[in-house]
Amino acid sequence: MASLIWLLHGLLAVICSNTRPALAMPPAPPVKCNATGCLLSNAYGAWGDRKDCWVQTVAYPTTEDELRSAVARASQRNQKVKVASGFSHTIPKLACPPSENSTLISTAKYSTGIEVDVEKMTVTVDAGVALRDLIDKVEAAGVSLVAAPYWEGVSVGGVVSTGSHGSSWWGKGGAVHDHVVGLSLVVPAGRSEGYAKIVRLEHGDPLFNAARVSLGLLGVISKVTLSLERRFKRSVSYSYEDDSRFEDEFLDLAQKHEFADITWYPSQHKAVYRYDDRVPLNSSGDGANDFLGFQSNLIAVSSTVRATEKALEKARNVNGKCTLAATEVGFKKLVGNGLKNNVIFTGYPVVGYQGKMQTSGSCLHSPSSNILSSCAWDPRIKGLFFYETTAIFPAPKFRDFILDVKKLRDLKPENFCGIDIYNGFLIRFIKSSEAYLGQSEDSVVVDFNYYRADEPSIPRLNQDIWEEVEQMAFFKYGAKPHWAKNRKLAFTGVQQKYPKMSKFLLAKRQLDPQDIFDSQWSDEILLGKESAKDDGCALEGQCICSEDRHCSPAKGYLCKPGLVYNKAMVCRYTESSAQ
Repeated sequence: MASLIWLLHGLLAVICSNTRPALAMPPAPPVKCNATGCLLSNAYGAWGDRKDCWVQTVAYPTTEDELRSAVARASQRNQKVKVASGFSHTIPKLACPPSENSTLISTAKYSTGIEVDVEKMTVTVDAGVALRDLIDKVEAAGVSLVAAPYWEGVSVGGVVSTGSHGSSWWGKGGAVHDHVVGLSLVVPAGRSEGYAKIVRLEHGDPLFNAARVSLGLLGVISKVTLSLERRFKRSVSYSYEDDSRFEDEFLDLAQKHEFADITWYPSQHKAVYRYDDRVPLNSSGDGANDFLGFQSNLIAVSSTVRATEKALEKARNVNGKCTLAATEVGFKKLVGNGLKNNVIFTGYPVVGYQGKMQTSGSCLHSPSSNILSSCAWDPRIKGLFFYETTAIFPAPKFRDFILDVKKLRDLKPENFCGIDIYNGFLIRFIKSSEAYLGQSEDSVVVDFNYYRADEPSIPRLNQDIWEEVEQMAFFKYGAKPHWAKNRKLAFTGVQQKYPKMSKFLLAKRQLDPQDIFDSQWSDEILLGKESAKDDGCALEGQCICSEDRHCSPAKGYLCKPGLVYNKAMVCRYTESSAQ
């Protein structure tokens, strides 16, 4: 097993050190149509509930006026409307309209308008513009966008509407919506106004803080105006430390370093501190952040890694996962986790322009004529397939959460190897926001990815561990879910976690009185309409188990209390129960 892992990582090292562009296939478009209708997929090939999202019609506006016309047609016909970008990297069904009497608006072709105003230090951009295109445009004008998510495979409208973020408690903070100074929405209207109208909002308008994180429920975002700063450089270094005290050090790190984050590998007892700050523009260096997980991988490598992980799951081989995890962490340390001083990583610090250091996603930018490589999770190649849980904690509660996770880890550290194969716990920082569905206090964000089975009925190795961590975060410590990530159970009770939710719903009634932007997802999440618990529903996070049938008793998984957080109810493997 170890020799196979080293071979795979050797192949990855060759890819990472190659000075020529990778030959790879770009991601597939999220909308596919045939004679019977259109299918909307996300980039991972499966929604949270594994059910397809069928839509009757799809509109592809190219201008703001065409966008208004698309909303007007739907409004006149009393249809439900949802909006998807050309990327579709959301995990929940935010963009899925009801299958009956509905229409989908894609902003994939509404993606050309980028107007940089250097005098006002702003940029106004069409909602469908790709994040990388926006960044390259403003950098060429001698200015920088300060906040952006780490993954660039997103549209500007999608980033803003879902509360996407980087990492910073400095200045306006790491959330993109807190750098929005103006926003335009296309909303339904009466017959006298042509059934749809464009509403322009800016800071100080009563509806502005509702619209900055709108989840696609107030209307269709048409244009966004973002604040900019003079172009700057950053200096990044990673420091691999023992994790014994990092719960007492994260505050100091976030306060002293503008773009700091921490990656925690619990099974390896390692905390990786990212020291990330601005440096003078004349500082030497033209580095780039080409994050390892977002690079193109040979399809043979991605599919072999997936097959290896499936085999370890089937054999219940925890030690094999730990070998894989240790190798993964060691390899990331060797190559700077994708940081490049020039074309390769040669050592710290890595200094580069903001536009190259903030966000990455090189697997997106590949010629379509080759099929050798792809993004590792491309569903066409049977590559990586995973869940992503993202919990947003009020900063004062984060320390106790980490201590509880350490208690759970210390019972059997090898049980945590499953997430260290991916990226451990990625810990970032978001500043308090005035947006109604933003964060009401300075917050700490934790992301972790873990294995997802090919079939929803197949339980996972150490399933109970990740369910306990998940429930510990969202219920014991009251963490909020990232709107564009997470399994369904993470959104339980989310209405009560946002003190300005009632203001958001009032704005929704004002802008969309006919509820044409509602869907089953929004009804369940924002209005709390619970669905029935089916057999096996806890296996995929569609429910919290309360009976054994919600797990998989036939495969030995029964509903049991948590080991550290006793109020958690999780699906735990019991060998004596396996048939």
